[in-house]
Amino acid sequence: MRVRRRTVEHVFGTIKDWMGRSHLKTRTLKNVATELSLHVLAYNIKRVIALVGVPGLIAAIQA
Repeated sequence: MRVRRRTVEHVFGTIKDWMGRSHLKTRTLKNVATELSLHVLAYNIKRVIALVGVPGLIAAIQA
């Protein structure tokens, strides 16, 4: 339980904070899936920038 709390739950808590702890802005499964995908993409890009920096991200994209 301790390992799970440190690894998975943090991600969902962070994304919910970014969303303002509100419900999703869109309706229908397709639109909700797209909205959540964009939130996850933004989270992942922000994590990569924190870990390797902007130059490292640009280098990885160009490779």
